[in-house]
Amino acid sequence: MGNRYISLLIVIITLFFGCENKGTQPKPYGALPSERQLAWHELETYAFLHFTTNTFTDLEWGFGDESPEIFNPSNFDADQIIGTLAKAGFKGAIITAKHHDGFCLWPSSYTEHSVKNSPWKNGKGDVVREISEACKKFGVKFGVYLSPWDRNHSEYGNEKYVAYYRNQLEELLTNYGDVFEVWFDGANGGDGYYGGANETRKIDRTSYYGWDKNIDIVRALQPNAIMFSDAGPDIRWVGNEHGHAKDSSWATYTPLPNKGFLKASAGTTQYWIGETGTMNGEYWMPAEVDVSIRPGWFYHAHEDEKVKSLDDLLEIYFHSVGNGASLNLNVPPDRRGQIHPIDSLRLMEFKNYLDRAFANNLLQGAKVHSSNNRGSDFSTNNLLDGSNKTYWAAEDATTTATIDFELKGEETFNCIILQEYIRLGQRINDFSVEIPDGEGWSEIASASTVGYKKIVRFNSVTSNKIRVNIKGALACPTLTEVKLFNIE
Repeated sequence: MGNRYISLLIVIITLFFGCENKGTQPKPYGALPSERQLAWHELETYAFLHFTTNTFTDLEWGFGDESPEIFNPSNFDADQIIGTLAKAGFKGAIITAKHHDGFCLWPSSYTEHSVKNSPWKNGKGDVVREISEACKKFGVKFGVYLSPWDRNHSEYGNEKYVAYYRNQLEELLTNYGDVFEVWFDGANGGDGYYGGANETRKIDRTSYYGWDKNIDIVRALQPNAIMFSDAGPDIRWVGNEHGHAKDSSWATYTPLPNKGFLKASAGTTQYWIGETGTMNGEYWMPAEVDVSIRPGWFYHAHEDEKVKSLDDLLEIYFHSVGNGASLNLNVPPDRRGQIHPIDSLRLMEFKNYLDRAFANNLLQGAKVHSSNNRGSDFSTNNLLDGSNKTYWAAEDATTTATIDFELKGEETFNCIILQEYIRLGQRINDFSVEIPDGEGWSEIASASTVGYKKIVRFNSVTSNKIRVNIKGALACPTLTEVKLFNIE
């Protein structure tokens, strides 16, 4: 009997200490991402395709009086457009199905102001369909931009136009397959053609479009689609068109109405707050950085020598994706209906640089130790396993911690990437990167938030050790990946 009790006691002790060692998952903190948002985060880079009558009139905003006959690309090639983007590593493409001028790139059943009355393909063409099919062919996700403002439509400003807008939204969301993003512009109301009225029409942006109903339409027809505007609901405008989010960039956000508005909706928010987001914000609403590869959003031949340089694109990348946002880079098709050779060359340079820069993770094979660890299921080994499903976590009462990496030998490096386990919320708000200095640890870089991804660059240093010092967090910190590089 004595041996049986001893055996039972051993089993109980083993189970008790084994479970404690494995640890329990931290409690979620604050606003959390949905599954559709998590999938969007992993895209990181995708492209805008601004294309309409403006391409042929050299305008940025068409007045709405442009004849459909103006639209006539000489050699439209959706495979060339999407194939170029795919080779450049872009994961999605968003076509301006209808810009502010009201011209529709698909043969809408609700207007004559569309490709069906253009000379292109004798009125039998459909840009949206060809782009969507090319996206399927090349494994690129397909998105649509449908401008709420319409400077052509005679009923803009009354309820008939809102019904028209919703009908077109339903056309785009039911006839072209899966849609990963629906882009709502904040430019609304002003002067326009309006069916020949040639006048200025103002609307109440907070109520006119009935945004709640429009959002319901998207949710019903494309439940996996992300919706963009300066007020979300899924992702927010970063608040500028320069290509930069701030170092302190929270994925959580509370949209606030701008002066003169009672409610935050598309075109009515304090948009500049989008650069930083809101610490402890009400919603998970991360930033999308939209910026054009050219000075304008539409193709203009006189801008062929003004395409952004590789250095420009890299600065945009490190200040967008590198600050936890996504990069939506506009690459406008030219008058042929193709990506211009200069733009294509720059995209390939961009892709080749990123491939080289992040090819060799210097932390592979490193030894890792943390000052605080939750248990074996959440150990520092998870930081180097290449999976975003596993993660390191500190104990509940801890909001600071250090994580030390010992490399296999001395290496020169100048860039580190950190990622939080955002399924449980965004937590870290202050950290530094350090190396030994003979007496202790010396700081070589510091930053604020981490979120989905943080890329920190610093002056090149050489060492066989590096430390991530988490100086502050809103709850016990988590990290899913840490990588170290020596980039050009």
